[in-house]
Amino acid sequence: MKEKTQPDKFPTVVNFKTSTANLFLNSVIIILLLIIIFLAFSLYTKISDAGNETTNVNAKQTAADIVQLEVLNGCGVSGVAESFTSFLRRKNFDVVHIANYISFDVDNSLVIDRTGNKANAIKLAETLGIKKQYVIQQINNDYFLDVSLVIGRDFNQLKPNKQ
Repeated sequence: MKEKTQPDKFPTVVNFKTSTANLFLNSVIIILLLIIIFLAFSLYTKISDAGNETTNVNAKQTAADIVQLEVLNGCGVSGVAESFTSFLRRKNFDVVHIANYISFDVDNSLVIDRTGNKANAIKLAETLGIKKQYVIQQINNDYFLDVSLVIGRDFNQLKPNKQ
């Protein structure tokens, strides 16, 4: 009887093209796995840091001795921002920027907290006689100031114009 010879399970001749392609594909898989691990780690740290920030926002806040702010004219009346700036500087506020707001149709003046310390915004609102309902938070770490003041059409009812 003839014995059947079985083919080798592992070929002894290695094809250079297929081995290079396999090496390339394995390298791509490893790089993609590293990217996935990095993204997962970034997501984890972002989520864990977000929990810490909410804790800091809810902590007892005190107003700074010197509050840096910008004054924005939202009513369109010429010279209003400059008169408010003079008043605020006399009250020891550090006005670092004066400009026009994006529109001139703001009815009520707004105080916008930019850093997460709402006590600074409330301090400014009390100094000007702005109601607390018009103090809002829009945290923006790109700004190098504590508070933005948007002067609205109600500027005549505020303290700088009542004196």
